[in-house]
Amino acid sequence: MTATLVAKGLSGGYAARTLFDSLDLTVAPGDVIGVVGVNGAGKSTLLRLLAGVDEPLAGTVSLAPTDAFVGWLPQEHERIAGETVAAYIARRTGCAEATAVMDAAAAALGDPDAGDAAADRYSAALDRWLAAGAADLEDRIPAVLADLGLEPGTGADGSGADGVGPDSLMSALSGGQVARVGLAALLLSRFDVVLLDEPTNDLDLDGLDRLEAFVRGLRGGVVLVSHDREFLARSVTAVLELDLAQSSNRLFGGGYDSFLEEREIARQHKRDAYDEYASTKADLVSRARTQREWSSQGVRNAMKKNPDNDKIRRRAASESSEKQAQKVRQMESRIARLDEVEEPRKEWQLEFTIGSAPRSSAVVATLSDATFTQGDFTLGPVSLQVDGGDRIGITGPNGAGKSTLLRALLGKQAPTTGTASLGSSVAVGEVDQARAAFTGDQPLAAAFEAVVPEYTTADVRTLLAKFGLKADHVGRPASALSPGERTRAGLALLQARGVNVLVLDEPTNHLDLTAIEQLEQALESYDGTLLLVTHDRRMLETVRLDRQWRVEGGRVTER
Repeated sequence: MTATLVAKGLSGGYAARTLFDSLDLTVAPGDVIGVVGVNGAGKSTLLRLLAGVDEPLAGTVSLAPTDAFVGWLPQEHERIAGETVAAYIARRTGCAEATAVMDAAAAALGDPDAGDAAADRYSAALDRWLAAGAADLEDRIPAVLADLGLEPGTGADGSGADGVGPDSLMSALSGGQVARVGLAALLLSRFDVVLLDEPTNDLDLDGLDRLEAFVRGLRGGVVLVSHDREFLARSVTAVLELDLAQSSNRLFGGGYDSFLEEREIARQHKRDAYDEYASTKADLVSRARTQREWSSQGVRNAMKKNPDNDKIRRRAASESSEKQAQKVRQMESRIARLDEVEEPRKEWQLEFTIGSAPRSSAVVATLSDATFTQGDFTLGPVSLQVDGGDRIGITGPNGAGKSTLLRALLGKQAPTTGTASLGSSVAVGEVDQARAAFTGDQPLAAAFEAVVPEYTTADVRTLLAKFGLKADHVGRPASALSPGERTRAGLALLQARGVNVLVLDEPTNHLDLTAIEQLEQALESYDGTLLLVTHDRRMLETVRLDRQWRVEGGRVTER
């Protein structure tokens, strides 16, 4: 089925805050619309409204035909206790819900008084069940899992698990495995319109290629939120920008790179228009002020020349005042006739530097013929040396052992065989993939103070505010923060603490585009040792690296 989704005059937000309003959007078959904007601009809120999960503050969302199948895949892969991979996929593809509705409709048919209405409901439920692909979902799951490297006995995640099959528990999977199961659910879905919220998070390069191929091959419409610039450039046909600073939204036709050019031109035009308006108004105001001063000066001069002649003084004052007042009124009239141009508000940007510590030893870390074993998985034997000032990019498939390698280098995991050593005077700053530094029940401000006790409470709040974490964030439990907010807290910690060895494991996950660009700038000025694990292809091209390691199948090779 081909379907069209239409949003008219849509407003979204929460409590007393409106994030966007008067938003019009049409998603036709073949459209792939990327939604961009800073964190908090309302991107996820928009997807929830389009999916019908939440009610808009104003406006409408409609489907043609009305029974079209809309699939919404949220940012976080919710893991329910006791849920298997097969059950998770059934839930994410909408098959579980379609099955439940059909079973309820079938049960209603057993009522002798059900009548034609029950038969119609069952017929509609059956059609939807078939359209969702529920009839053969169970048969299709194993093949797709195997194609993604997820099958019993593979140990694909590098954690020693016995692989992943339909009966595996979601709660037992690694982050990389969960990402691939989420991708499997997407590949197995049969939605007419697909809404994707950060689908690239935690996917490796192979997963990204598969996701791009899937999106390009869809006949139906797609609305996606992503901070992966290369994915956007390869996938979208149009870009919807939610501009929180200007309280506006605009749809740009063309791909992502075209959007960047058009947006810059549009912003420059707005700035030029305001500058011209402000300059003209300032000139007229200045001239009006001068006219008033001349009027006052003329009266004073007339009085000085004829100090004893009241009649002459009054006439001179009257004539001078009237002439100058007329000129002042003309200036004020010209000011009033100006078409007011609102000054473009500056968008909040994450601006930070990475705190530096005294240089570490010449050799930061060494692995000599070392192996690291977890269950059935083994990394190594590995012989590597990280020297002070090295800038190393680390890539490889999910589950290949990249995180194990980082733990090995930082002395967090002892080798099973061989030796590992960490240099002296090493001050490590780390943003790990799980953002584990801020995941507990302690309020964010208290958790931050515990790590940097030299900072006062006021200092902590001021620093966090620079990273967009303000009063409504710092008092909340760290675990209640969004992934993007926890990432920004981790970056704030890098600024607060001096480091000479910086370890970033998928740092772009959950960061908005402007924050990613600012992170890249901060890395450019950082002169310590850098270990960067990322699947962000543009970051790998942008950040200055002098070595690249490839981790695959428990082996590390230098490229």
